[in-house]
Amino acid sequence: MTKMRTVDAAIAILEKEGATEAFGLPGAAINPFYSAMRAHGGIRHTLARHVEGASHMADGFSRAADGNIGICIGTSGPAGTDMITGLYAAWADSIPMLCITGQAPVAKLHKEDFQAVDIESIAKPVTKMAMTILEPGQVPGAFQKAFQLMRSGRPGPVLLDLPIDVQMAEIEFDIDTYEPLPVEKPKASRKQLEKALDMLAAGERPLIVAGGGIINAGASAQLVELAELLNVPVIPTLMGWGAIPDDHELMAGMVGLQTSHRYGNESFLRSDFVIGIGNRWANRHTGGLDTYTAGRKFVHIDIEPTQIGRVFSPDFGIASDAGAALDGLLEIARERQAAGTLPDYKGWVAECAERKATLHRKTHFDNVPMKPQRVYEEMNKAFGKDTTYVSTIGLSQIAGAQMLHVFGARKWINAGQAGPLGWTAPAALGVVRGKPGENVVALSGDYDFQFMIEELAVGAQFNLPYIHVVVNNSYLGLIRQSQRGFNMDYHVSLGFDNINSPETEGYGVDHIKVVEGLGCKAIRVTSPEDMPAAFDKAKALMGEFQVPVVVEVILEKVTNISMGLEINAVNEFEELAATAADAPTAILALQD
Repeated sequence: MTKMRTVDAAIAILEKEGATEAFGLPGAAINPFYSAMRAHGGIRHTLARHVEGASHMADGFSRAADGNIGICIGTSGPAGTDMITGLYAAWADSIPMLCITGQAPVAKLHKEDFQAVDIESIAKPVTKMAMTILEPGQVPGAFQKAFQLMRSGRPGPVLLDLPIDVQMAEIEFDIDTYEPLPVEKPKASRKQLEKALDMLAAGERPLIVAGGGIINAGASAQLVELAELLNVPVIPTLMGWGAIPDDHELMAGMVGLQTSHRYGNESFLRSDFVIGIGNRWANRHTGGLDTYTAGRKFVHIDIEPTQIGRVFSPDFGIASDAGAALDGLLEIARERQAAGTLPDYKGWVAECAERKATLHRKTHFDNVPMKPQRVYEEMNKAFGKDTTYVSTIGLSQIAGAQMLHVFGARKWINAGQAGPLGWTAPAALGVVRGKPGENVVALSGDYDFQFMIEELAVGAQFNLPYIHVVVNNSYLGLIRQSQRGFNMDYHVSLGFDNINSPETEGYGVDHIKVVEGLGCKAIRVTSPEDMPAAFDKAKALMGEFQVPVVVEVILEKVTNISMGLEINAVNEFEELAATAADAPTAILALQD
């Protein structure tokens, strides 16, 4: 056995577990851990400007590729509390992420020592495990358990808190004999899956609802194969968007109150059977449950048994990893295909395809200041199928989800459940770390962008290039829209007469100056015809300087985006597409 500091053992474990990408900020109480990283040399560390930003970077890295686990590191006290929003965002979307904090010495934890806070208790509600490690000999086992929990069942984040004296203590440890603990995931039985397919076959207009659990399981290819084998249309959730490419003939659109397609809602309302795989029945997807469930039977497959029946009781529930369930369903479906017993859903598929080709929202507006719909049309033209989009919340994210196109798993990366403003920029940097050399495009409103704008300096310092589209209406647009019922607009205006930057013309913060001051590049666009050239220039600047490039688009100050309280009653505030020219980048062109 070899005697070493606990932190040296921890770093060796990180390497063996395959978690070698860290984001964080050093401080006095975590310096021993940083010294171990430096001595080891195998953990790449990206220095953030704010610990919350570091947590979102680690989250973005985890979301970028199958098997990734990002690490967030910070000192004692406020560093841990700064991580809580990041932990919540990861926990809410079932994302594995390891947060490591420094702590005051064990003997002083009860003495209100400087920057000593009970981060274990604070973090427990938004983690799968939160532990202040009080004994040096517990360090290897705590890290081993953390990785098992992050990967088992419904994935999620873990926080490990390391008192400084525990970090510096020496223990006997042999990394050569260390082994990761087995990952535990429930698996559906053949009998359960046969019943699920029997129920599907009894329907005349079935749908598959594909949730984020399919992407977490790396099972998107199996989903597409099953849909093709059964010839059943697929409705991805927001977290499952990309599990089936938007241009696939069986992709029937998204359903919901906000991030939905008109054709998706209409096809869902005409269905009579739904099998949900790896999804949560989130309220922004379902709307009112009476409307959502009326006239259709449900099968729900989810990795977490307590999710079954949490929102509504399905007709049949199965606790299973999405990948294992899809593998089993495929096996049975192939047998039934060979026996000629699969139903024929050609007519139903054709109906869904017709709706996909006709129920479009208009995107082609020539207004100045611009309507946001035109921005997404131009983004569709400018960015190819290989693009990974990163977004968080607000009218920008809602409209983007209605009008952008996604062509593969992990190409739409969104903090869907928590929706913390400020997540987008640091998460995009983490995604760039996780997808080196790939095309990453972030989308923010002006307030989301301003929340953690300082993290752009991280992209400049570490050469993490991506394009950040900022749609600026100088409002908290989603809040302004939701306040219409309270006769309020002005309470959420961000614009002001910035006398030091008159070129902003009442749109407040001069993002161009701020971005350039942080070491990045920026372009401001005010008219639709300038958008293609701006995106071309942004790509060139990104390639030349290898830094984030911001494209700020000045929007009209008030645009209400389609949404409602029920999936059969979405308010379409703007005129709808009447000709192909009204929605030129729709997946299926409108027939004039």
